Amino acid sequence: MAHYTDPAGVNDATLHYLDVIYRLTQQGEMANTTDIAEKLGVTPSGASVMLKRLAERKLIQLVPYKGATLTPQGRRLALRTIRRHRLVELFLHRVMGFAWHEVDDHAHALETALTDALEDRMDEMLGHPTRCPHGHLIPRKDGSLPEANDVPLLSLPIGSAGVIRCVDTDNSDWLKYLGEQGLYPGVSIVLKDIAPYDGPVTIQTPEGLVAIGQNLAKLIYVEVS
Repeated sequence: MAHYTDPAGVNDATLHYLDVIYRLTQQGEMANTTDIAEKLGVTPSGASVMLKRLAERKLIQLVPYKGATLTPQGRRLALRTIRRHRLVELFLHRVMGFAWHEVDDHAHALETALTDALEDRMDEMLGHPTRCPHGHLIPRKDGSLPEANDVPLLSLPIGSAGVIRCVDTDNSDWLKYLGEQGLYPGVSIVLKDIAPYDGPVTIQTPEGLVAIGQNLAKLIYVEVS
């Protein structure tokens, strides 16, 4: 299959790097080489070589011993890739019936193959969605993001009620487990208890009480009722 290539000559590998750097820098920190390599399944030395190339092309800024951030051009390309990735995820889930924990790998294989026409048609068929199956925001074509009122579940007082809007992970095992517990976007919940010393988090769902570890609970973002 011939993959879509940016007019500036940006290939699939470049787009995947920019995508990962964007996601790693969403908390305002630089993306370090080790984390980038881990996300992409490459060696740190291989990632370093690629990062230097991206810096030479002015798609990222590199700060020695700290990491990488995107330039405006790099951010534009990253958001385009992320938009297509999340549209493909939703198409696979809603139209083709894949489970939410199955769509990420398939979407990575397809996201750079989309043309503008395919992207637009997919967006139209899905009703111009604002979120992927995991609740991540889908960037608009101009690179802006829809408004959201998501807050971390663990930041809320005990007894708070809300609706799950996002589960912030692409780990298929974690997604499968949380889905089996009834914890996925659109579900109404009440935070019942957070045990001390990293103990379990107890959540009321429409199906009953669920207890999960804090490492999983920190992935859940809700819109407070």
